[in-house]
Amino acid sequence: METGGRKTIADIDFFEDLTGELACPAPPEAESIGGRIRAVREAQGLGLEEISRLTGFEVGYLAKVEAGEIQPPLGELMRLSRALRSAFGAIVSGTGEKPYAVTRVHERRVVQRSAGQAGKRHLYSYRSLAPEVKGRHMEAFLVQLGPAAEPESSFHEGEEFVFVLEGTVRLEIGGERFDLEPGDSAYYLSTTPHQISARDERATILAVLYPA
Repeated sequence: METGGRKTIADIDFFEDLTGELACPAPPEAESIGGRIRAVREAQGLGLEEISRLTGFEVGYLAKVEAGEIQPPLGELMRLSRALRSAFGAIVSGTGEKPYAVTRVHERRVVQRSAGQAGKRHLYSYRSLAPEVKGRHMEAFLVQLGPAAEPESSFHEGEEFVFVLEGTVRLEIGGERFDLEPGDSAYYLSTTPHQISARDERATILAVLYPA
């Protein structure tokens, strides 16, 4: 449906314009997450064994994260940022320098492809929407979800808000299961074990994370 040549939210093509294709190969910038984690860890004089003790992640897994061989999910990055006493946003998107940000559709930075600890299956892709803001406390992402790779729930400090843009999203939280359609949303404390995925092949959400 169009009005005066402009697409409305009722037109499904609107979502394609909004999200684009997130599942493309990650550009070189995406690999810098592991490097940022290693730099923060070394600056604090911490070894991989210490980070393993603080997070519960195996040393071998952490080494692969730092080498860029595995891109961890956002929940795991939250746990790493707390263990490193570093801002979550600085690790995920880098440190911004501006007091505000307006992000045009063609300016969204970095396609990140995340997998679970096994590192064998792609869970989702995401784009950071406002990495330029200095001292930010929230992180906004456009996330393309795939089907659940494993029955492993995530839990960490912070709060999360998700808004479904396209497809059907399956949210399992607090022992309950919800199928969310476009326009549906959910807000939850991240300390509640949760898993969010596409019910079918693919779904797209806006996710806002407050690491706490």
